[in-house]
Amino acid sequence: MSPRPLPTKGRGARTNTTGRYEATTHEAFDDGWTPEDEAPTQIRTTLTPEHARTIIAKNTSPDIGFDRSINPYKGCEHGCIYCYARPSHAWMGLSPGLDFESRIFFKPEAAGLLERELLAPRYVCKRIHIGGNTDPYQPVERDLKSTRSILQVCRRFNQPFSIITKSNLITRDVDILGPMGRDRLASAFVSITTLDRGLARAMEPRASTPAKRLEAISRLAEAGVPVGVGFAPVIPGLNDHELEAVLEAAAKAGATTAMYVTLRLPLEIKDLFREWLADARPERAARVMSLIRQTRGGKDYDADWSQRMKGTGPVADLIAARFKAAVKRYGLDGPRHDLDVTKFRVPADARPQLELFA
Repeated sequence: MSPRPLPTKGRGARTNTTGRYEATTHEAFDDGWTPEDEAPTQIRTTLTPEHARTIIAKNTSPDIGFDRSINPYKGCEHGCIYCYARPSHAWMGLSPGLDFESRIFFKPEAAGLLERELLAPRYVCKRIHIGGNTDPYQPVERDLKSTRSILQVCRRFNQPFSIITKSNLITRDVDILGPMGRDRLASAFVSITTLDRGLARAMEPRASTPAKRLEAISRLAEAGVPVGVGFAPVIPGLNDHELEAVLEAAAKAGATTAMYVTLRLPLEIKDLFREWLADARPERAARVMSLIRQTRGGKDYDADWSQRMKGTGPVADLIAARFKAAVKRYGLDGPRHDLDVTKFRVPADARPQLELFA
């Protein structure tokens, strides 16, 4: 039996199902009470420092456009119900449901770790992607400033980076992003999944509103940052009809490139998404799940690297054709935001003292 959905305020997941690696599980039972009988639960965010040994993560996935990344946080307060990072919380014995969006881990030594790795004698400069797993500008960043500390190190070393977010908070750091963007050392993507405030509020409860994300694109572009828009994920039957409208609005705001990803439902996400869909959009639930399966060979999800980002079949093909036509129509088919790795340098004040006598 699935746990009974909780009436939670400002959160995406409806339940807090036990992580898949736990030896014991919790089973719900019918005690006669319904969500309508209970007041909405206010789940507070808790922050836990993580004392990591390294900060730059490596990946070899052939369908991801970068081989190294930095994630300042584990877990994400934005609470996006579709987030592909949710299953990672199970590795820590926590639930990919409500735990993922309320129990956040941060790296207080992030800047120092990055500087140490950039100083390594064998370090070879390549683009670092910031925020490939969870959002680097989620609400706790306002106070913790972990992401900003990382950008400050990148600026000192001329370390090129790309960054992706669905938060207007990124505009706080235009003093770093602007000059580095103009020097081809930084680029940004802003994710916009819908222009409908109601749908955004239900699906991404603590992320910036669609209007604020468009404002972020505009601010970044005006500052000289090469900026793109991510229509990700495309959810057939729920937001796919907005594809052209989102791309047009982003282009008018200043975006020059675009990307999309079809909804992925690996591991626990498929059940969390079904619960959310049945609660938030019950009239569409059956139709949406049917269309999703049509993009995944009849399954909820297919993890094959050759098609997991876009899907297969007529529904996926139609999305791809519409996207291709729209990016051409709105001028979002410009050149990639290639960054300049030749400008990397170790600042004088970070060099070992022995170099003074070389």
